[in-house]
Amino acid sequence: MKHYILLFTALLAFQFTNAQSECAKIEETLQKYMEGSSYNKLELLESAFTEDATLYLTLRDGSFKSITPKDYVGFFKNGEAGKFNGREAEVLAIEVVKDIATAKVKIAFPERDMVYMDLFLLKKLENGWKIISKTATRVDNAANN
Repeated sequence: MKHYILLFTALLAFQFTNAQSECAKIEETLQKYMEGSSYNKLELLESAFTEDATLYLTLRDGSFKSITPKDYVGFFKNGEAGKFNGREAEVLAIEVVKDIATAKVKIAFPERDMVYMDLFLLKKLENGWKIISKTATRVDNAANN
């Protein structure tokens, strides 16, 4: 009986360690997204996505649009590469299920009193974790007006 308990405990510890390891790898991908978008590092930003990822954005006029990673990266092309653009990002949650994951990232623009919530779908591929889909919505008080 002792051996079974020991084996069970070892398996649980392995699963927990493996899950933490995958979360760290996912966070690395999210860091590419956050640093790339906060510091206008276009190649770094684009490297976080699969080429065929789908991004769903609500535009300023309230319309809903699907765009490609290249289109999204284009939003940052006029910023000075490496210079902070005021976009603060924080990972709030990651959930892993085998080779897929979801993540929630808070994006804040303190100087403009704006806060967005980004939701991601990620997939573990041969070359690591990549974002396969993203959507965002504005959640600050002004967004409700």
